[in-house]
Amino acid sequence: SLEALGIDLDAHDVRFVEDNWQQPAIGAWGLGWEVWLDGMEITQFTYFQQVGGQNLDPIPVELTYGMERILMALQGKTHFKDIVYAIASDGREITYGEAYGQQEYEMSRYYLDDADVDANRALYETFSAEAARMVEARLPMPAHTYILKSSHAFNVLDARGAISTNQRAKAFATMRRLMRDTAALWVERREELGFPLNRAPKPVEAPPADDGAVPTTPQTLAFEIGVEELPPHVLPQTVEAVRAALTEKLAATRLEHGAIAVDGTPRRIVATVADVAPSEPDATQLRKGPKWAAAFDADGNPTKALEGFMRGQKVTREQIVQGDFAGNDHAAVEIHVEGRHVRDVAAGIIAEIVEGLRAEKNMRWNDANLSFSRAIRWLVALWGTALVPVEVSGLHAGRVTHLQRLTRGTAETKARVSGTPVGFQTITEADGLLPTLERGGIMLSTEARRASVVEQATKLAEEAGGVIDLDANADLLDEITNLVEEPVGVLGTFDERYLDLPAKILVSVMAQHQRYLPVRAADGSLMPYFVTMANGPCDGPLVAAGNESVLRARYEDALFFWNQDLEVESVDEFVPGLEQLTFEDRLGSVGQRARRIADVAQKLADIIRLDDRTTLRRAGELAKFDLATSLVVEMSSLAGFVAREYAKLGGETNDVAEALYEMEQPHTSADAVPTKIDGALLALGDRFDLLAAMFALGAKPTGSSDPFGLRRAALGVVRILREVPGVESITVRQGLEAAVERIAEQGVEVAEDAVDAAEQFTIGRFAQLLRDEGRSAEHVNAILPAAGSPGRAARLLHEIVTAGESLRPLVETLVRIERILPDDAPATYDAALLTEPAEV
Repeated sequence: SLEALGIDLDAHDVRFVEDNWQQPAIGAWGLGWEVWLDGMEITQFTYFQQVGGQNLDPIPVELTYGMERILMALQGKTHFKDIVYAIASDGREITYGEAYGQQEYEMSRYYLDDADVDANRALYETFSAEAARMVEARLPMPAHTYILKSSHAFNVLDARGAISTNQRAKAFATMRRLMRDTAALWVERREELGFPLNRAPKPVEAPPADDGAVPTTPQTLAFEIGVEELPPHVLPQTVEAVRAALTEKLAATRLEHGAIAVDGTPRRIVATVADVAPSEPDATQLRKGPKWAAAFDADGNPTKALEGFMRGQKVTREQIVQGDFAGNDHAAVEIHVEGRHVRDVAAGIIAEIVEGLRAEKNMRWNDANLSFSRAIRWLVALWGTALVPVEVSGLHAGRVTHLQRLTRGTAETKARVSGTPVGFQTITEADGLLPTLERGGIMLSTEARRASVVEQATKLAEEAGGVIDLDANADLLDEITNLVEEPVGVLGTFDERYLDLPAKILVSVMAQHQRYLPVRAADGSLMPYFVTMANGPCDGPLVAAGNESVLRARYEDALFFWNQDLEVESVDEFVPGLEQLTFEDRLGSVGQRARRIADVAQKLADIIRLDDRTTLRRAGELAKFDLATSLVVEMSSLAGFVAREYAKLGGETNDVAEALYEMEQPHTSADAVPTKIDGALLALGDRFDLLAAMFALGAKPTGSSDPFGLRRAALGVVRILREVPGVESITVRQGLEAAVERIAEQGVEVAEDAVDAAEQFTIGRFAQLLRDEGRSAEHVNAILPAAGSPGRAARLLHEIVTAGESLRPLVETLVRIERILPDDAPATYDAALLTEPAEV
């Protein structure tokens, strides 16, 4: 479709970058990608899973083309207003801006400045009521129409700043209810009509013909799971999951085999097993019968239980033996088990592995029995030259792998100009799979792919006179590695005037939004260059220009937001804006949360008897103010940093500015903790409030879901109390109780077990942190009773480790004494009774 729009896929870099969509207000979500053209999002590609809370079947796919962006790329324009929209009769070019500029201006002014609030509020109420009335009338189409109208009226009110936190929560609840009712009614009505548009049954595909010779000697087993582009973080998880499952399942067979290797790219997981035997050896197994004691009567004759077992196994008394089963003696019979052929064994193993693939977020596609992070589209499975007959739902393993996608320029030759094969390739034997991928330019090895990315990026940075900070960009390098199959480095540049912005903003845009590697000078300062990785050969200058255009637009936005934010006379002007941001429907606005954080920080200051609270008080008044700034609304990862920069520029003291920055620390387990008391208290207040609030509502994290980052918050609490001097006397329970009390004062109904559950959750994260640090289970268990006070627990752990084995006799003695003493023994002792030298 992109080629049909005029895009040369052999020249441009087109990539699929994870972008999952959800709209809780209407109970809708889906998984998919942004489609990037030279770094610019041009298409949204989503497999929708639910709408109105209803599971969708069949699964619809949304392809939304950003035509203006595509035209900008094709016409080489840097602003949408300059797109050539039409040609006048006199040959003059009419631009997009000329055609639509006035319309854009007038409608923007209407939404932001001139829309009548009372009129649109009345429209919202009228449309919502009419939608509800249509549901009652069992007319889902008109109901849906009026839900859309009410949503539009709500958006107008929101743009005018006329929606409070409570009104937003109420409106979202109304829209969610109406959408769920309408969706359910639609399904019900279609069912009543017999689903007249129901699709025909999907034709059953016959498995590929097995025309390969079946070897009789050990051979390589190779299989490939072909997928649509996996998210970068899912790829290594899937590789490890396949490796573990394959190792475990092979170990449960009698097949002899050699080394197991598993690796992958965004589009494939490939496993090979060396020297796999043609079949399992025959074996003799014991089949369990009744217990030996119940198998014979007092005269030694078979009991009815044993007779029934012998009939079932068609054996005589002479064939019964005594066997040990999990420590119990049973009557048993030896049976001969014929070894299975490798193709039968491997087919079952591979099918189980494919069926068992899971990720944190899974989707369905046009295969009703499979669910995974992205659609599984092909399977290759070979043992030597023989096809392994794997069948998984509607998928059959074959011999055809998919290299890089065909383009208009390669459709006929099935190869690039360089001779590199592309498209579909037939694999004749297992040992040919990896070489075929290599000939197609695909770097299957994650390690080799990362090394190539590092090598190319380093070389390009050197050409620009700079370096890539490999350590600081380690996570980004991993992400880039798992975004491409065939990395090709491209060097780009940007206007030096953007260097007037703080380097962190520039790097944030490059790394987090665009996955670019920033180039730095030898002294660490930022240079006006970046490195990106295309997925395969391309027109380097063309791709560089496209990425430069994208970065220029993002930097212009950042510069605009920065300058706009700095027009205020004081950062206090941002604080009221927090009331317009919803934290959670039942917990109110971000402004309310900020005030709770400040109050909890003060209560924690009482515990440590902090005397000078000037900085803490002022920073508390400004807590979270940067969340209302244009720059952080656009780039949330800059929260804390922007607060510090704006506070300094706004005339606040350095101490206040640092406290506002440090209250956001640590973001991750690798981040530094606050260095000063004020920042540490605010950071604790932030995390205690989050933990207490979510557990108060019963919104506990699950194994696969932690939308509010409670694990990260709990880990932050532990690290701050453990590592920051001056706050170590605060216990987890004290912080949670202070936070829960403040939440209850706001009128929120608090679950009875909120404090206990949140405390145990936090202690659990402490224990996990210690295990991750390599602490022994013995040491972790030893300090767990004190883990509610991480500062004290840390000191105890240090003392235990320092004491080493010398502590063991004392512990054993104390344990022995505790066992000997009765439960009602007095807690004190008579020192006069201790007369022996060892006692004294």
